Amino acid sequence: MVFLGIDIGTSGTKTLAIDADGKILASDIAEYCCFAPKPLWSEQEPDDWWNATVKTVRNVLKKARLKPNDVKAIGLSGQMHGSVFLDKNGKVIRRAILWNDQRTVEECYEIERLVGGRESLIRLVANPALTGFTAPKILWLRNNEPKHFEKLHKVLLPKDEIRRRLTGEYATEVSDASGMLLLDITRRNWSTELLSALQLDIDLLGCVYESEDVTGKLTPDAAKQLGLTTNCLVVGGAGDCAAGAIGNGIVNEGILSTSIGTSGVMFVYSDEIKIDPLGRVHTFCHAVRGKWHLMGVNLSSGGSLQWFRNALCSELVAEAKKKKIDVYELLTAEAEKTPAGSEGLYFLPYLSGERTPHADPFARGCFVGLTLVHGRGHFVRSIMEGVTYSMRDSLEIFQGLGIPIKQIRASGGGSKSPFWRQIQADVFGQRVVTINSEEGPALGVALLAAVGAGAFKDIQEACKAVIKVVKETKPNSKTKKVYDKSMPVYQNLYRSLKEDFKKL
Repeated sequence: MVFLGIDIGTSGTKTLAIDADGKILASDIAEYCCFAPKPLWSEQEPDDWWNATVKTVRNVLKKARLKPNDVKAIGLSGQMHGSVFLDKNGKVIRRAILWNDQRTVEECYEIERLVGGRESLIRLVANPALTGFTAPKILWLRNNEPKHFEKLHKVLLPKDEIRRRLTGEYATEVSDASGMLLLDITRRNWSTELLSALQLDIDLLGCVYESEDVTGKLTPDAAKQLGLTTNCLVVGGAGDCAAGAIGNGIVNEGILSTSIGTSGVMFVYSDEIKIDPLGRVHTFCHAVRGKWHLMGVNLSSGGSLQWFRNALCSELVAEAKKKKIDVYELLTAEAEKTPAGSEGLYFLPYLSGERTPHADPFARGCFVGLTLVHGRGHFVRSIMEGVTYSMRDSLEIFQGLGIPIKQIRASGGGSKSPFWRQIQADVFGQRVVTINSEEGPALGVALLAAVGAGAFKDIQEACKAVIKVVKETKPNSKTKKVYDKSMPVYQNLYRSLKEDFKKL
């Protein structure tokens, strides 16, 4: 038996195949573009996701030399919060509005007003209204594109639009649906009270499943396009954060994952529902049946270092190309020569606004504390430190809610750098480990597909069989003391600049 995991990402779609033992047989990626018709807007064409899905599935079948009957089930993952607007004929009405789109500030205020305030909203759906979430996007369509809203028949998340094209079903699952701001997290189903307050019809939304549940089979047309059979199952899957956590084995209490990609995610498993009354971190349903997770999200983590590379390091990029090495190796080497704390230079990684813990779309990135002593290595190290401080914000909130954290698992681009892993261990004050796979969300939903098809009794058994810890980084006590002193300064800088950010 073979199982596919398909991850509909922001920059591209990744598909991988695993066998019944969880061994990765092949993978493939197809990229596509993102559109920004106005500043702070972010959109994509759902057709691009589908074309990438067909391409990557066919390439994986070819690479692994698989026959159509070999593939028993598919799991779906994807970028969270995005909105696909469909008419009654299943036709896309307009481009999908993505998770990193910031146009819905007024709609967030509208939602809180309609339900009687922020506290009431958190009581209903465990989270405050944020610009990235799906509910404000639906209201934005109603407020700004009424002709499109009149045609609206269904709203689907990105991965669930692919599910519709695979199976013909309008469906989602609890982990991704949690990020729509329309799900009663406790009951693990749509909040009829909130939908009523927003004057939205529940029929706009798909059926809600647990992540390992079978949601349908491939239609004849989809099977033909992908080179598979109509006996192939499609399970619920998970939003990319929950799917990545499954791929990292975050399926038991006491384990937290830290992911530094374009954005940064702190994700912790919880047996019980725990809600931050201040709404600083998200409480969502986990992709583990009947369980929950808490999540802190920083919108520009690895993206901050990428920005620095692209904007200010063209000569170094050219040098790295000549030497046939990754430019990040040269940047990291310079950062390693600078002392912990970057000699008083701080970086606030709010290049795209910020979500956790500030929920502030007006926040902006900045370097603070510049002196004549500072060079490029200081800038690079301060970016790495600032990103890690921003993730410690989430860690401190989790600990304040009484969630036990015995192990931190690092993933994403930041985990590949031993130096950045050491900074994480020192800033967090805990050992940081990495695992035997870097496949993330695609692997996570492939494992969910295996569970749904009966290859494993549950996702815990699947993760135990497949995922192993391979490296460990322990904190340096001397460096930890430096960061413990620096952390309050970092946190106070946002408070000092908050009103100035709004004026900017």
